[in-house]
Amino acid sequence: MPNKLVKIYTNNFCAKIFIMSKNLTTRAEDYSKWYNELVVKADLAENSGVRGCMVIKPYGYAIWEKMQAELDRMFKETGHSNAYFPLFVPKSMFEAEEKNAEGFAKECAIVTHYRLKNDEEKPGKLMVDPNAKLEEELIVRPTSEAIIWSTYKGWVQSYRDLPLLINQWANVVRWEMRTRLFLRTAEFLWQEGHTAHATRQEAIEESEKMMNVYADFVQNFMAIPVIKGLKTETERFAGADETYCIEALMQDGKALQAGTSHFLGQNFAKAFDVKFANKEGKQEYVWGTSWGVSTRLMGALVMTHSDDKGLVLPPNLAPIQVVIVPIYKTDEQFDAISEQVNALAVELRKLGISVKYDNRDTQKPGFKFAEWELKGVPVRIAIGPNDLENGTYEVARRDNLSKEIVAKDEVVNYIQNLLATIQNDLFARALEYRNSHITEVNSFDEFKEVLETKGGFLAAHWDGTAETEEKIKELTKATIRCIALDRVEEAGSCVFTGKPSIGRVLFAKAY
Repeated sequence: MPNKLVKIYTNNFCAKIFIMSKNLTTRAEDYSKWYNELVVKADLAENSGVRGCMVIKPYGYAIWEKMQAELDRMFKETGHSNAYFPLFVPKSMFEAEEKNAEGFAKECAIVTHYRLKNDEEKPGKLMVDPNAKLEEELIVRPTSEAIIWSTYKGWVQSYRDLPLLINQWANVVRWEMRTRLFLRTAEFLWQEGHTAHATRQEAIEESEKMMNVYADFVQNFMAIPVIKGLKTETERFAGADETYCIEALMQDGKALQAGTSHFLGQNFAKAFDVKFANKEGKQEYVWGTSWGVSTRLMGALVMTHSDDKGLVLPPNLAPIQVVIVPIYKTDEQFDAISEQVNALAVELRKLGISVKYDNRDTQKPGFKFAEWELKGVPVRIAIGPNDLENGTYEVARRDNLSKEIVAKDEVVNYIQNLLATIQNDLFARALEYRNSHITEVNSFDEFKEVLETKGGFLAAHWDGTAETEEKIKELTKATIRCIALDRVEEAGSCVFTGKPSIGRVLFAKAY
């Protein structure tokens, strides 16, 4: 009943959510609107009272916490430790590495004063105290290389102090004019790894290792296939010698950069004079890396798997993996169902499966089904009086909306296997879509046609110049997402200029 009022018991807000979920804009109608509505209606996040910033709501933050926990485990398994560095960076320190400063300059928020005072002309209001101007402006970190490398100068004296393998979980600020929840906000959450090494080779190996860690996480945990590659010089991180990346493809045929890992060479070490005494006692500059993923991954998650009914969450990532809904008419039936459900929940939790028993008496089962469908819970179990008599459960999958009747004695093993199946099926479905949307194009007319009609990744020859890259971007809004690490080098002609090319690169429109 999409346009009818539902019977409301005590929770008007939830009833509104139910009605709104039925009116979710479809992806075919307006993909961007569908995304924005879904993020809000599924209780992931909302726009805040601060322009360009978001509030991550408890359900959305619970997903981010699961991402955090898994990544943190992977970082520590690869030898990294967590630390925390200041939010503010003195302007002189920030501009020490010129390319990095230049690359982020237009996005920086700046603190110029340290005090407010009462506004004498406007009683009850405040104004910036003109006498409280800072001697030196402070940059609110858009990234932390400057503050971290200035700190490393005091931490590194000898080869015995290396490698430094540090990660921090933090917020950063990049002033964005056009924002979208999770994908592009003025403030966002992320992790940033910053490492220092004795040799060039060791730093390159670290950069590649962390790219692979990100790829493993996104593919095995988030069920999103990615392409590993290198950025072009134009798209490279400001201040890096090389940027490794993982690129994913969303359902609307646009690409999304899911993570980056940068080989910094000695650029920051030279900018901040970070040297060490090698085994021969000679002074050398250290070699650096930095790498990060952010809450942008939440956007990738929504856009890769979800459908017109709401979120679809991979079991490995879902805060609630199984929701159980009782169907009853009398208190006696409810008590009998609850006794059985509580025992089942204990067995599932022993296996590490997160379970919610939705025993609210303020909502009907149909309302609950719609709510949990909207929120993407992978498995839903319904149990009523007939199920009690028959010794069965109704088990529904969120990913393909199928239902099965499962015997009581078999349901625990069934659900355990089902969660693994859903995880694998979501990845396989996304992989099939991605692979079917990688198209080789050999002329600029074909390039433009495929880009507008099919989308996805366009594998095209490129002459290797920044001028050609910029011109294609200007004419089509497509950028080179990466030079795939597994690409086959082959002679060809640039899709735009006709000049010689040594291999295809992947173009796409991107978020």
